[in-house]
Formats: sequence, structure tokens, C-alpha cells
Amino acid sequence: MMKKNFICLDIGGTFIKYGILAEDEVFLKKEKVRTKANEGGAAVFQQVTELVEKCMQESKCDGICISTAGIVDPDTGTILHASDTIPGYTGINYKQLETKFLLPCEIENDVKCAGLAESISGAGKDSKINLCLTIGTGIGGCLVIDKKVFHGFCNSACEIGYLHMPQGEFQKAAAASALCEAVTKRKLQSSQSDSKWEGIAIFEAAKSGDVICCEELEKQIDILAMGIANLCYAINPEMVILGGGIMAQEAYIKPRMEQALKKYLISHIYNHTTICMAEHENDAGMLGAFYHFREYQMKRRER
Repeated sequence: MMKKNFICLDIGGTFIKYGILAEDEVFLKKEKVRTKANEGGAAVFQQVTELVEKCMQESKCDGICISTAGIVDPDTGTILHASDTIPGYTGINYKQLETKFLLPCEIENDVKCAGLAESISGAGKDSKINLCLTIGTGIGGCLVIDKKVFHGFCNSACEIGYLHMPQGEFQKAAAASALCEAVTKRKLQSSQSDSKWEGIAIFEAAKSGDVICCEELEKQIDILAMGIANLCYAINPEMVILGGGIMAQEAYIKPRMEQALKKYLISHIYNHTTICMAEHENDAGMLGAFYHFREYQMKRRER
């Protein structure tokens, strides 16, 4: 029997990653294109439609699996709420693709897809309750219990970027973008640099002893730890999985994060919470979209 192939897309505000995944979880194709976010939600939907057409011309496919930014209703395939990163994205319904291509299509939030991927075949595959955070331009969260995403009452569980912290909104205070802005501002004020600092450069400078970069990283890790500790008090996860661009700096971040968490968590919870880094990296959204597709197709057949 021939293996089934699935079109997987991970729609972000900057890039759309897409590819063809065989049912044995081997990617036959992986590409990425810039998202037409500034043209609005309708343009992004059209872009996705064209990418699906392209994949179907290259291979026989058996389903469309979508991971996307925004709050998603996975039952109807509708974007319930989206930030201004993609204007007019709220209300877009990806289930329309089923009619156009005569293929089943399932849609889920991108962070939830990443968390599902890590919980099924990544860093959290051997644990029961995982809290997965992605830390990049913003901060997103996903709670997975027994390999199932917890959606909450209106599909908004773990929208942790909006948490209120003493320093302001969690994602504005502790995301990678906040770190870059803080370092750039201090470098300019001290006349050390007039260019924008990016995450990789900040880590490299910190490792070489740059005082400003070291101090700002310590601040960011501390805010992250405070937010994660608050989540641990409420949820009590077995494992906290950290993903996103700067989390590739595991050797630098992990010991400092553990030290900061020790400050904010009571010993009983700290001793029963494992901190680890995500394993699937850039494939997490697409792989999680496939896992979500598989689960929801089974649910629909059972109804």
C-alpha cells in the first residue's frame, strides 16, 4: 500500500513554512516564503491557496494540515482573533480549502501545534503534562495533557503573552524583541553603537563579557522565570518546554533559567518541574499540524 502524503503549512507573520510530509513523518519537501502579511488576511489566504496548488502539482496528497498565528477554532477552521501583524485575518476560514481541493483540511494555532509536536515526538514525549512556550517576537503558550491540547472554554487557553507582569505585558517585557530593543537603546545611550542589535549578536557579546548584553539577558531571563513560575503555580506541569529563536542558546539560558526559577518557586514545585528546550525547531509547527490533522480527522469520523 502506498504511503499517504500530506501538505503541511505553518503560517506566521513573517514567513509561511510549507512542505509535503509522508505519513511516516518524513518530509519529502520543505520550503518557506515571506508572508504577504502587510497585504491583509485575504491576501494570505490566497497565498496559502496557491502554495497548496503548487504542492498538489508535485505530489498526490491526501490532506491539508495548517498551523497558523491567531486564536483558532479547530472545529470550524476559523481565525477567531488575530493581532495587527496580519490585518483583517480575524474571520478567515481555512475550511473553504476542502471545497476547492476536495481534500480534508484541519487548522490549529501555531503554538499549540508546536506544543503538540514536542509532546508527541519531541522533548516531552515521555511526560504527561507539558507547558510549551515559544519565545520570539512575542510569547505564546500551549498546555498539553496526555498528548491532547487543552483549548479552554473559547479556544484561548494559554494566551500567556497577555499576562500582566510588574514590568508590563509579558510578551512586551520578556520576548526576544524586547531584549533587542533594550540592548540597542543602552548601546546608543552609552555611545557604544548606533545600530540595531539582534539576538545572536547579543548572546555572542554576552559570552565575551559585554556588560550591557549580560545585564539585559539577566533581566529578560528573570522576567521569563517569574512568568513561568506563576504558570507553574496555576498549572503544575511536569515539564516546561522552551522554544523559539533564542532558545537555541541552551547552554547559556538553561542554567540561568533554573537558577531564576529556584528563586520564584517553592521547593516542592521546583523539584518536580523539568525545564528543557524544544527539539523540533523550525519543523514543529508543520509536524504539529499533521498530528492535529490526524487527531481531528479521527474525531470527525467518530461523530
